[in-house]
Amino acid sequence: MRMYLLALNPTDSVTEGFLPAAARLGLDLTVLTDQPEAHRRVSPQTEVLECDVHDFRAVITRIANHHHPAAAVFTNSDHLQTQAALAADYFGLPGKDWRAALRAKNKAEMRRHLAAAGADTVRSAELAAGEDPSTLTAAGLPYPCVVKPREGVASEDVVLAGSPDELVALAKEIQARRPQAALVAEEFLTGELYTLETLGDGRIRHVLGGFHTTVSAPPAFIEERLDFVASHPEPVVAQVLAQLDALGVGFGACHTEFVVHEGRARLIEVNYRVIGDQCDLMLAQVLDIPLFEHILRTHLGEPLPADLGARRDGAGRVEYACADRAGTLTAAPAAADRTVDGVRLTYRPLREVGTEHPHYRTNRDYLGVLRATGTDRGTVDRVTDAFFADERWEISS
Repeated sequence: MRMYLLALNPTDSVTEGFLPAAARLGLDLTVLTDQPEAHRRVSPQTEVLECDVHDFRAVITRIANHHHPAAAVFTNSDHLQTQAALAADYFGLPGKDWRAALRAKNKAEMRRHLAAAGADTVRSAELAAGEDPSTLTAAGLPYPCVVKPREGVASEDVVLAGSPDELVALAKEIQARRPQAALVAEEFLTGELYTLETLGDGRIRHVLGGFHTTVSAPPAFIEERLDFVASHPEPVVAQVLAQLDALGVGFGACHTEFVVHEGRARLIEVNYRVIGDQCDLMLAQVLDIPLFEHILRTHLGEPLPADLGARRDGAGRVEYACADRAGTLTAAPAAADRTVDGVRLTYRPLREVGTEHPHYRTNRDYLGVLRATGTDRGTVDRVTDAFFADERWEISS
């Protein structure tokens, strides 16, 4: 069986998660991408074809002219979910509803749809590419509010504005960096930030747990640390799932970010794919399930088992070493795998020593990532804290 995987740049989720899983399942895999050389460098054993993956028509044509018929069309990219869903539907293959994929990706449409469904109403305003940001001041937004790209990812250009003047100024800055991007400004939602990780086949949906997310101080929102949560309170989970149902989200993997304040759960964004930045690799490890194989199987039309057999006694933490300024990375730890007091540590550098970078104030400031898993939360935290206390990341201006 041949599966087509749509991708932009190579990611750990694909190269360390989905490609090995496809091999274990015995699939013939073809990667369609607009960055073929990058994928060939990291995955020389994989068939890689160049394709304008942003255009669903180009995707359909490339598949139809290759090894047809296809058994599945899949992507883990935020940017390509709608295209993959449309291509899968065209060939009569299992996949996500393209409408749900679009609602999840387009943050303005997500807000409109949730409000129309009576699921939740967040005060927001949309700014078309090139539109004068001063129009946002007439939207009646409360302050502080958040302004961000309508279809952005990874907290890039997500900032807090404390006044109408600041909102206009920040929107203009984002437009200067992203002249083709539409923006969304919306009320700041108070509460602790969490995630809910789900996996469904269109018939049943498993809640895999989630994370408690620690973010940087405003005005930016950089995810600095994620602690695994085996189970959120049932009323909170019910609220989040009801909002996902309103959006039509339920097939394959989904990573949902939400805040909880006084028992009320409100969505921040819905990423209709598995969680990234190596949290998915940790999730598979802490649950001790073939997570990536399960996700691929749903796209092959195979039903999920009623019980995934996931462990419920695991503790896990993912934490990032972040650059706090621009400059050249002059010292940093090398990749490491070790076990300390029963805690399995996996550290991977994300920036090479000797490279110079600006200060992005996004996850592009990550210098390295540590995954820690065990069975005791206190021990996981102690060992992780010790790792960051002992290691050094040095940046010279």
